[in-house]
Amino acid sequence: MSDTTSGPAAGPTHAWVITLQKPLAHGLATVTVDGTYSAQPGDTRPIAYRKVRTWVDEQDPDMAGANVLFFSLEPYRL
Repeated sequence: MSDTTSGPAAGPTHAWVITLQKPLAHGLATVTVDGTYSAQPGDTRPIAYRKVRTWVDEQDPDMAGANVLFFSLEPYRL
């Protein structure tokens, strides 16, 4: 998956994973998505979350507004 933000050419600064769940007529839809994030100067964790969530909602409009079951944002290194 490509970077969810346009960041420095040096590459991503963080890896993220998010799990969403949304009620359907006959059950629940659950999806887990992962990707990378390139932090910009002044970015905060809430800003990164909102950018990731906006990107995920754009990629899968059926899951827009779904409940977040899990979100992790970690430095992109071992």
